[in-house]
This record gives sequence, C-alpha cells and structure tokens, in this order.
Amino acid sequence: MAQITINFTFHSGIKRQLFSNVRLSGSWDATGQFSSQWTEVPMLASQDETGCDAFNARVSFDSAQTGTTFEWGVLADLVAAPNSWVVVTEAPDENSNLCYRSFALAADQIQQDYWFVTGRRFGAQKFLPPGSAIPGIRFAVWAPHAQNVDVVFAPFDLANGTPTGYIADDGTGVDSAAAVVPLLSTGDGIWESDIATTPALANFAAYMNRLYMYRITNEQGATTYKVDIFSRNQVGRGGTNPGGAHYEGSYLDLDGIVSCSVVSDPDQVTEDFNDAGIVKETLITEEEFWASEFTAGQRPPQNLEDLIIYELHVGSLGFPSTAAGTFADAMAFVDELTDLGVNAVELLPVLEFDGDLQWGYGTSLFYCLQTSAGGGNQLKHFVRACHQRGVAVILDVVYNHFATVDNERSEWGYDSDPNVAPQDNVWYWYEGQPTDYPGNLSGGYLNNGSSGYTPRFSEENVRQMFTSSAAALLDDFHIDGLRVDLTDAIHQNNTLNANGWPIAGANNYGIKFLRELARTVKMVNPSAFLIAEDHTDWPAMTQSLDQGGIGFDSVWYADFYHHLIGDGNYGDNYAKLLKIAGYGGTTPLNMDYFTGALLATQYNKIVYHENHDEAGNDANTERTIVTAVNYALLIGDTRKSAEGRCRCVFGLSALSAGTPMFLMGEEIGAAKYFRYSDFFMNKEDLIGQRTGVGQFLFRFYQDLIGLVTVTPAARSTAIDVIYRHNDNRVIAFTRSALGQQLLVLASLNDAPFDHGYVIVTDPSLLSAGGWKEIFNSDAAIYGGDNVGNGGATLQVNNGQINAVIPAHGFVVLEKVS
Repeated sequence: MAQITINFTFHSGIKRQLFSNVRLSGSWDATGQFSSQWTEVPMLASQDETGCDAFNARVSFDSAQTGTTFEWGVLADLVAAPNSWVVVTEAPDENSNLCYRSFALAADQIQQDYWFVTGRRFGAQKFLPPGSAIPGIRFAVWAPHAQNVDVVFAPFDLANGTPTGYIADDGTGVDSAAAVVPLLSTGDGIWESDIATTPALANFAAYMNRLYMYRITNEQGATTYKVDIFSRNQVGRGGTNPGGAHYEGSYLDLDGIVSCSVVSDPDQVTEDFNDAGIVKETLITEEEFWASEFTAGQRPPQNLEDLIIYELHVGSLGFPSTAAGTFADAMAFVDELTDLGVNAVELLPVLEFDGDLQWGYGTSLFYCLQTSAGGGNQLKHFVRACHQRGVAVILDVVYNHFATVDNERSEWGYDSDPNVAPQDNVWYWYEGQPTDYPGNLSGGYLNNGSSGYTPRFSEENVRQMFTSSAAALLDDFHIDGLRVDLTDAIHQNNTLNANGWPIAGANNYGIKFLRELARTVKMVNPSAFLIAEDHTDWPAMTQSLDQGGIGFDSVWYADFYHHLIGDGNYGDNYAKLLKIAGYGGTTPLNMDYFTGALLATQYNKIVYHENHDEAGNDANTERTIVTAVNYALLIGDTRKSAEGRCRCVFGLSALSAGTPMFLMGEEIGAAKYFRYSDFFMNKEDLIGQRTGVGQFLFRFYQDLIGLVTVTPAARSTAIDVIYRHNDNRVIAFTRSALGQQLLVLASLNDAPFDHGYVIVTDPSLLSAGGWKEIFNSDAAIYGGDNVGNGGATLQVNNGQINAVIPAHGFVVLEKVS
C-alpha cells in the first residue's frame, strides 16, 4: 500500500538543554492507522538551524487515510519532572485546555513542526545551514496580510560618523548601497529570508550591528516601514518620534520603538559594563560571562516565602538628576540593596517602551531591553551582580496591552491599514467586522481596564510571542521571576469598545494564554517565581495546572493595602488603619476588618504597605509617611509620630503570612509623590538620607528585615489572629513554624500601654509558658521612646499575657519555655 511519511520536529527554541528522553506521541497505531490509543515513538536529538536542541521522528501513514485529522504531541523528561507533556500551546478552541497539535494527512504536507518557544525563530537570528562551519543569518517575520516583505538597512559607517537610525515613510534613510534582502512567504503568514536567493546571508558576522527595518507592502498595497518586533536591540535611546518625516538628528534622541532595529547576538555579552555603543568591543561568550554568577553560600532564595521584595523603578534612580535613571544607576545601587538586607528586587518594566520618561508599562518590543536605560547587556550585568550578593531579580512584564503612544511602527497595523481593515490588525483583538460599527471603526477593539486595547490572544503567534519573551528573560537574562501586570485585564475584563459589552471569547483566550505562560515558565525554570497583579480573588490563579488552575505562585493582595493604609478613593468597607490614625484623635479603628485581611495573607499573597501605584499615582494616594500624619509638616514630634506609624504598618506587612514587598524609598521615609507623569522631578536621595533624616527608619528596616530573614516562623504561612480591640486599636497574632512560635502585639493607639496591656484569648491559641521579647519597634535606635518590655520574658497562663505595647508600634515575642 502507498505510504505518506511525515517528519515531526520538536524545536526547543532555547539554548538551555531542557529535554531528554523525548518521544513523539500521536493518534495512530504501529502501522500508521488512526487510533484512539496513542502510540509513542522515540525522537532523535539534534540541533536545528537556530543552534538549539531539536528532536525528530518519522512516521509512515497509509495514503488511503488522506484527509484524516491526526493529533500529536511530545513527551520528555525534565529535571525533577520525568515523562512530562512538553507541548505547552493549547488547541485552538477557546473552551479547551488540551495541549496537542493536529494536521490533516496530505501528500504535500510531509513536515510537522512545533516550536516550544519562538524567540529564536523570528527576528534577525543566527542560522546554521547544514554542513556550514560558520553561522549565517535568517530574517523571519509573521505578517499574514502582507503582499511583500523586504529587509532594508540604514547606513552605519563608524569611520564617517554615526547613523540617524531612522527611515522615513518615503524611504529616506535607507542605505542605497546596501543590498535589500527579500523575504519569501513560507506559509502560515510567515516570511523568511533564503540563503539560496541571497548568498550574502551565509555570514552572520557581516550583518552584525547592521541597522535594519522591514519594508512591508501591506494588504492595501501601501509601503510601510516596521521595526522587528523580535529585535534584541534598537538604535534609539531617547524619546523623539519623527512621525514618518525626514529625520537628520542623532540616533541618541530617537524613541527606541520607532527607530531601526540592530542585528545582535544574544549568545554574547559585553565583558565591560560600560561597553554600550552600537558596536560592542568587549564581547565574550555567555558561558564565560555567567561563570561567576553565584557566590558560595549566598545563593538567591528559591522559595517564595523566603523573599523580601524591594520594588525598584530604574528610572527613579540617579538623584539629583532629572533625567531617567539607567542600569548604571541600578548597578551602583546593588550594594545598597544588600546593605538594607532585602533578598529580592522587583524592577518596574524595562522591556523597550515608548519614550524614556515613564514607568515602562507601555511595552512594544518584548525581547529588547530599554535602550535608553543601557540595553540588554547592562541588565545582564545587573542580574549577575545581584545574584553574586544573594539577591533574586524579578521583572514586571506587561502582556495585557501594547504601547499606546508612538506604536505605529510596532504592533499597530503591522501588515494591514487599521483605518481600512481593522479586523486584520493582527496583533489586536477586533470583534466582528467594521460594518458592525458604522461611523466608528474603533468600536470593534476591546478595552480591558488597562491603558490600551486587548492583544489578539486567539492568535497562537501572539500568545507565543509573549510566552517566548518570558522564556528568553529566564534563559538569556537569568531572571528569577516575573510579575505579570494586571492579569484580570486578560482573563476577566474584556469589553467591546463600541458599547462596553463583555466579550467572553476574549476572556477565555486570555485564560488560555495565562495557562500557556505558566507552563512555559515552569518548564524553563521550575523554581522561577510567577506572580500576578490580580484583583479578582479568583482562586484558580494560584491553583496548579494539574488541578485545572492557572498555575501562578502568588498574587498581589491589594485588599491588605487598603485595610492597612487606606488612602485613595475606597469605601468604608476597608479598615483604612493608617489613614484614620493619621487624622489624630482617638477614633476606634476597624481592627476586625483588618483581621480578615491579615488571615488571608497565608494564601499565596504578595503583601505590601506601599507600591508604585499607591504612592501618588492613583487618585488621592501619597507616600506612607504623608498618610501617617495627614499631610502635616514632617518635622519634630510630627515626624517622630509619622515614623512610628510607618514602622508599625511595615511591621504588620513584614510579619504577616504573605511575601512582603515595599516600594523604593519607604526605608528612609520618602515623602514625594511617586507619579507616572513626573517621577523624574520627584527623585529622592535614597542613599544620602540613610545617614540623614531617614537614618532611624532605615535602621528599623534593616533590623526587621534581618529578623524576618533568619526566623522560620516569620517566613511561614501559619498565622492566627488571637486578639483584636477596635477602641484600643490593638491587634495580636501568632506566627509559627516547626519548633518556633512568635507573638506579635501591635497598636496604632497614640498613647502607649506602658503599664501593660492584658490580652486574654483561647488557651489553645496561645501556648502557656515563657515568651521573650525579641524586637521592639519603639526602640531608641529607631527613633522611638524605648517603651517596651526591655527584652524580658513574659509569662502566658491560661491564654493570658500582660505586656507593654508602645504607641503606634509593636513588639515581637518568641516562645522560649
């Protein structure tokens, strides 16, 4: 009988060697007949044209089955996870979470490929032709509606000056002396270069550092110039967007997301941090660079409960300059992090975003590090420096929208005019057809509560661009974890721009994407932290994938903040402890409201008393120390009271059962608004104030962080609230771990209970015996009045203890007998 032999290839798409004992599994039997009992076939290991691991198997099918749809996937052994299903991409059905590939048997379709990640498939990538001793280059782009795609280059001659780095809409700026590289349509909307038709592509080194753009003839026949969305480097280092007009200025002033892309080698790193020009002079292999990544006995934490996270915006460093801070400023701050004692730093987004004077939540290029901040090589130096000091690095990433400003050369209208055919705006979700929205073409786009339209999560290539970017951050940059921005925008909040109607399909595909992201991240690095900014209380976010959940490790816990701090426009259903205490007086506080929030911290929560949004960006919000005294002038006794309350709220956060995080500057009492629009005008001297006006608060942060870091009970998820009193503004709770118990007694009362405060609780909640005071937030070294128990051992009998509690402060006791 006639046979059709299909070659199956599983491309890892990643330099790390993740997979072993790889097997093809499909819906056929040993004779190649369709079967509901899937058959496994060993796959042979090799390297594909990207230089990454690939695995191949061949299966012969009876040609009489032509037209039959077969399904297949891949099994492999991972470290600590043998026999894993390693196809992470789900079926194209919004209601399915099954991960398999399918094809209809046909004589002319004899190759089936699956890419685990596509970060080295698309873009300007090293290409290894069979039998070649040196790598060539391949350009590849997804542009399903394009009529034609070429690669064009901008002039770059170091001997005769630097480039403008910009190509105008009429083609001005294209290097007429550089041969255009035509791309060929290879199916599925993918355009690739071909060495056979362009032999010069056989030498990657000849294209290294070349400035290029894609010249796309779009669906309507118009010629447009687009950046490489998979670019690893952009030439622009400023905030200027010429808007398609002729540009004669310096590339240093250009906005990165509209400037030319630069051919780069992700497998090399600059040995010299300051080697940051377009042409790098000190490149070494990534293996050589990362060889000194860790210090013996000082590895970064591997468990979420061990983290104490410092939220850092690189752009807000570099005091007193009003220019955006850079990775050089971040490098200078690494020792300050370790001096403070935190063991994790979370960077606000640093993937290429529009302009340079913003927080970074307008990302367009998900493989390129912000060029104006110093680019990818400098971020690698920062990560290595953190790791050498035992500090983990977490990155904020934004997958719920693309850049909303200056995005006309990136995702917006990539291969079709959105003013003519918005339904073909391939990176964006468009519901229905333009005729459904007469007079309002934008009506079909989706809003989701973020600052831009919803990505087209129904497209596998869109979802894989995001998941592959995450994999590149883990693999190429050795990032330890990701905080994913506003995930409720992805899985819940999609509504039609025309009328606000909910779009269930977009939510379902958003859920599909989040699962694919979790699978990808955990396969690349099982210990990577995956954190969601999610405000829905949806338990599936932190349920395992095996249990039908989304698979994230933790979520930001905004309710804790609103109960503890309470600035902003929030209703009376929140305790607002600090806000009310900041008014002065003796008004009772809703410690009972706060009790629920405190108990909920044990359930996979990131807790914070301040973050970037709540420090002045959201309406009626401000820095903690300002809320603490209701805008009163921070001098004398007022500052002393403010710092006492600040110490108390950080203590309640750090000693909760969640993973504590706080915004840069809290440790010295930063008081200026931290706003998206003018952060660069409100920088504070984070280093100088450590020995100046912020010295007492800084010492407190150091010591409490040190206590939490070395105390198992403080890092556990076991917590019990044993007492609360609204009128007295007192709360007491225990923390416990194997062989250790802590008791925290806290008060936001403005007068101390210096003659003792009797707490009576159920004896089963508070063990009888001796409890020794091991920490007092009111100690004189923290600027307090030294009201406490003097390190004494207090006795608990029948659930009762009598302890001194300082004004707006807390004490920690440990069970010792």
